[in-house]
Amino acid sequence: MGESIILASASPRRQQLLLQLGLKFSVEPSCLDENLNLKMDFGPLAAKMALNKAMAVAKKHKEGIVLGADTIVVLDDKILGKPESAQEAEEMLASLSGRWHRVYTGLSLVDASTKDYVSDFEVSRVKFKELSSSEIQNYIKTGEPMDKAGSYGIQGKGALFVEKIEGDYYNIVGLPLFKLSKMLEQFDIRIL
Repeated sequence: MGESIILASASPRRQQLLLQLGLKFSVEPSCLDENLNLKMDFGPLAAKMALNKAMAVAKKHKEGIVLGADTIVVLDDKILGKPESAQEAEEMLASLSGRWHRVYTGLSLVDASTKDYVSDFEVSRVKFKELSSSEIQNYIKTGEPMDKAGSYGIQGKGALFVEKIEGDYYNIVGLPLFKLSKMLEQFDIRIL
């Protein structure tokens, strides 16, 4: 693993997952505005956003592999972003109550020296239990929903709302590790 990895994200969850794999990396968040162009399907949109973030950081470096990621939560073909208020978080959580939704994470790796890249996405399905208004209120009081797409974190107390998942759990956290390992192999980076 001679190549250095640069994570183009400030997400502590993504950093934790890379540490879990034993990868050495630096963090340099991309400052791109997340302009969600709704003329694309959700998976390709997440991949495009991840590539934009990775390219923006790669342009500032002569070497290294830049990892960009972008997670989108979708209910009824509507994107649920990060809530801007407690009321918006409450509305999102109420809309997810008792229902299935999809989580897409786009991943992009860019070689900063050549600007060669690979880009892909993963999708998982999540089923929430029926939520009472007191559960929603108590969860919002923890502050956990406020910086997360869809207003919940499956790796925190939000796990208590998740009845079932189909697909990669780590995708829902924000970094599908199986797909990432396959993509890293294309740059001759092997975790094991």
